[in-house]
Amino acid sequence: MSPLPARTRLAAGLGAAVSGVSRLLGTGGGSVIGGRAILAVDPGALGRLAAGRAVALVSGTNGKTTTTTLLAAALRTRGAVVTNAQGANLPPGLVAALAPGPERAAAALEVDEAWLARVVEATSPAAVALLNLSRDQLDRNNEVRSVAGRWRAALAGASATVVANADDPLVAWGAGAAGRVRWVGAGQPWTDDAGSCPSCGGRIVFDPATGWACGGCDLRRPDLDVGLEGDDVVWATGRRIRLELRLPGRANRANAAMAVAAAEVMGVDPDAAVRAFSSVAEVAGRYAAVRAGGCEARLLLAKNPAGWLEVFDFLRPPPVPLVVAINARVADGRDPSWLWDVPFERLTGRFVVATGERGRDLAVRLRYAEVEHVHEPDPVAAISVAGAAEVDVVANYTAFQDLRSRL
Repeated sequence: MSPLPARTRLAAGLGAAVSGVSRLLGTGGGSVIGGRAILAVDPGALGRLAAGRAVALVSGTNGKTTTTTLLAAALRTRGAVVTNAQGANLPPGLVAALAPGPERAAAALEVDEAWLARVVEATSPAAVALLNLSRDQLDRNNEVRSVAGRWRAALAGASATVVANADDPLVAWGAGAAGRVRWVGAGQPWTDDAGSCPSCGGRIVFDPATGWACGGCDLRRPDLDVGLEGDDVVWATGRRIRLELRLPGRANRANAAMAVAAAEVMGVDPDAAVRAFSSVAEVAGRYAAVRAGGCEARLLLAKNPAGWLEVFDFLRPPPVPLVVAINARVADGRDPSWLWDVPFERLTGRFVVATGERGRDLAVRLRYAEVEHVHEPDPVAAISVAGAAEVDVVANYTAFQDLRSRL
């Protein structure tokens, strides 16, 4: 590997200094500010910092941080790894993750779905894992069909092996133009954003037994290379490995299936990868239990309807109450109308405390869902209001980060 150019080394040093000052001042910008400083000095730093590394990218609407964390754990069985473990997935966050790490270390990077095409071009990854696509932050992103189209164009000329969720029609179409694809049956419970074919506009028909298929063209669920059967990851060759995860729910088993397939592309033995997964007990604070207001609160993240559909699977049964915290800042998407697409009726019979900056919007939605609830503006106080020894807390992105910093 050739040494980094002097300009990139200077930019990396400046970025480290800016990050350090930010941490000392407690401004909250941390490494992302450092990444911005690096790119201001050297706009091509992302490509130069990635050059010569074995790079794996992970993208999709939900599950990026967890899948990247699992993939990084698998890659560490072979040596040093750099990763953006806290989820800073735009170019400044990627640069900030790469700059301080060993130059020869492999990289496992989660990438915002709208930026994936540009990051693929800049980093020439060995593997790209595509998880799912659903509506999220529509004030910033285009409709998911447009995102899938950009993926398709970028991957058509890329040298990467794509690891793609075969159960999401938008992902399957976006990955379908790539030269090498490993198809994983990771599941996709949320299908409301894939009713029409991204190729011809025809109707997509979902069949639990046979998968999905377009009624107007030949686009259909690809044959699987890797599948998920209960707690087992199963290969088309007949190989089968039992997952022993410390992370809960179907969604995390699906994330693990994607991660083990991507790790295999990166040269990691699947048995070693799965063993490494068992060391992951939480992901950037998700699933962690904390003491607050005299009770134990378990922290969960759900930022859109597709994510909520999976979180319902994580919740402890009644009478354990629920605190739901909703903000609508830039990182969440300014429009909280997505709350009306979440089937909150499934919370009937459970006591809910609505909180966060848009807690009143949530309270209105819960009223129409006929869910018993109260509104408490302060998220930490809401945990006490829940009035139980154990509480599940579900928050969207910035509400989750606020709770982590306060608790």
